[in-house]
Amino acid sequence: MGGPSKETLPDSFLTDKTANIFVAGHRGLVGSAIVRKLQSLGFENLILRSHKELDLTSQSQVENFFSQEKPKFVILSAAKVGGIHANNTYPADFISINLQIQTNTIDAAFRNGVQKILFLGSSCIYPKFAPQPITEDALLTGPLEPTNEWYAIAKIAGIKMCQAYRLQYNWDAISGMPTNLYGPNDNFHPENSHVLPALMRRFHEAKVSGAKEVVVWGTGSPLREFLHVDDLADAVVFLMDRYSGLGHVNVGSGKEVTIKELAELVKEVVGFEGELVWDSTKPDGTPRKLMDSSKLAGLGWAPKISLRDGLVDTYKWYLENLQQ
Repeated sequence: MGGPSKETLPDSFLTDKTANIFVAGHRGLVGSAIVRKLQSLGFENLILRSHKELDLTSQSQVENFFSQEKPKFVILSAAKVGGIHANNTYPADFISINLQIQTNTIDAAFRNGVQKILFLGSSCIYPKFAPQPITEDALLTGPLEPTNEWYAIAKIAGIKMCQAYRLQYNWDAISGMPTNLYGPNDNFHPENSHVLPALMRRFHEAKVSGAKEVVVWGTGSPLREFLHVDDLADAVVFLMDRYSGLGHVNVGSGKEVTIKELAELVKEVVGFEGELVWDSTKPDGTPRKLMDSSKLAGLGWAPKISLRDGLVDTYKWYLENLQQ
């Protein structure tokens, strides 16, 4: 039951353009990209609900939704997410809300005849000191990064729940673990955003104000991996169509860039012409974080969007949507 077989691999996902597909979390960075991808492929019956319309932490609401809508496929990208500050401040929210969303959705999907579900996690599920590049079997081999362990524990539970339902019921539940994502609908908040959108906002504001320099924390030496969210959406469709296995699947670009190289590239894309100054008295964080996505590559998938092209696309969206 651990790999694709005639018994577990259903008819091609891509052939049924009229199937009801519930994309949970369709307004977020990931969910909105998945909706764009499915619409571009001609899927006609996407089931989308805002948080106001459907509270996934409410078991009764989720039960009623599934019994009425009866989706054929579910892509679960809904989650409570945040940066280090939010994770440290609201650990109970991060573990309880995410566990409720996952448990309610996965269980109701199974009991209401959903043919296949894809659960999306995060690279933070892996141990803080996992060997690099991080393979799927590094899961549960060591302590987590303390600053986001509450979120990580919930995501690990989601993976294990999908595996448990597959083992007990032979149900087609799969999981994908994306690397660091960026793109349209990213969070550009000055305090709560991740490194790439944070750099983009700071360089843009420096350009607009005519500042002579932008100071960035650390030495710029840590290595990071980034994947455009439209590439992730492409991988999601690929997994729904081509993968049916017990193990979760890493989804990354396989390419590393130093924070210094990233900052220089963002500076260039934004058009900031001042100086980039590194404050080496500030911490660098983990020296390297790269996922091994060879399992997905072996299935025949590869990313298409270069970092430069992705940054140009993201900055265009930022200018159109977040500037007054």
